[in-house]
Amino acid sequence: MKEYKYTINGIKFNVEVGDVDGNQVEVIVNGSHYHVELEKDTKSPVKVNKAAAAPTTASGEKVITKPTVASAAGAVKAPLPGTIMSFKVKEGDTVKPGDTVCVLEAMKMENDVKSSQGGTVKKILVSVGDAVLEGNDIMIIG
Repeated sequence: MKEYKYTINGIKFNVEVGDVDGNQVEVIVNGSHYHVELEKDTKSPVKVNKAAAAPTTASGEKVITKPTVASAAGAVKAPLPGTIMSFKVKEGDTVKPGDTVCVLEAMKMENDVKSSQGGTVKKILVSVGDAVLEGNDIMIIG
């Protein structure tokens, strides 16, 4: 995989791009895995391997699915894409369900990220200033 670092609108992204197979490629953005289908370029046509084409319904429509993100048990997930502004807890702290564990900036607004379960903060997986996508693991509570 080739690794790239981008900053878009002040948000940093670490992007890994795998080998292109027909019009399909595996892309990892800030730790989230995506299966990407490339659009056909009309200037330089891409031969599409029919076996690797996107799945379709019985009527021939494309099946659209949300990418799945592997997650650890007890993970606190980013509720929306944004940038980690601050943490309200540190590793080893005890939290209750509903406690604010960090602040996420999205669309120029600060959003409290709350714990959905009680326990001890086992590991913080991101740092202040990191860009996260919706569903990315932020920390593990056990």
